[in-house]
Amino acid sequence: MKKFIYVFMLCLFSNQAFASLNVFACEPEWAALTQELAGDKASLYTATSALQDTHRIEARPSLIAKARRADLLVCTGAELETGWLPVVLRESGNNAIQPGTIGYFEAASSVHMLEVPTRLDRSEGDVHAQGNPHIQTDPRNFLLVAEALSKRLSQLDPAHSTEYQQRLVSFTQKWRSAISKWEQQASPLRGVSVVVQHQGFPYLNDWLGLKQVATLEPKPGMEPSATHLSQVLATLQQHPAKMVIRAAYQEARPSEWLAQRAHISAVELPYSVGGNDKAKDLYGLFDDTITRLLEGLKP
Repeated sequence: MKKFIYVFMLCLFSNQAFASLNVFACEPEWAALTQELAGDKASLYTATSALQDTHRIEARPSLIAKARRADLLVCTGAELETGWLPVVLRESGNNAIQPGTIGYFEAASSVHMLEVPTRLDRSEGDVHAQGNPHIQTDPRNFLLVAEALSKRLSQLDPAHSTEYQQRLVSFTQKWRSAISKWEQQASPLRGVSVVVQHQGFPYLNDWLGLKQVATLEPKPGMEPSATHLSQVLATLQQHPAKMVIRAAYQEARPSEWLAQRAHISAVELPYSVGGNDKAKDLYGLFDDTITRLLEGLKP
């Protein structure tokens, strides 16, 4: 009996030591990246899903409870989570993951931000002072975020810093190879004109050379009216597009309405890990994104 108890306690403490860090990830893409870099050294909780609008999340008690136990918080930043994360952090009472601490990590601080406004006017909709926060649509950004995140993991858990560094090197090599493959596959997309439902794809456009000619939302975060959709349709007569793009979490009707009347493709992209059955990890996310965009070129 004593031997059984000893073995049980040994297994219990081994399992507790297995995951060195409790990580609270705001979005699925950062949970997936942390998994790549930390492996079994991190116990991960993802606060949102790819089928939710990350701008509009409720600061539920379950989120607060998870944040209370976190050693590291990994979020996009750039005001993407400003509607709910400050409440979660305040109510959690966890000093280890407050802004300015080692346990608080913003992915956006590691990349070059696009669409940084020259002036702030909230009447223009969901305008972000630091730039467009939807950085996850360009895989090149993950290389920059991975390097910074790996360093943060090592700072928080120096006992496993060598493993974190090794995993970073492995991920970087595999990810660069994947980017090269995706860029070759996506070469027919360069210069293709597109319409987007939400101003959420500037990094994707920049990476693949897509030419955005219109946006269905009259202002960021504002649902399009029938009048505005008709105006976009009229714009396409002067500036034709091949497809209208939306994220998996968005209502399909506006883009379907335009696609039917403009005789173009309506393309739903996973947008983040878990956006559909094929986007189960970071590699699947971009495999499926490229596949869907190429299918959108077909008449």
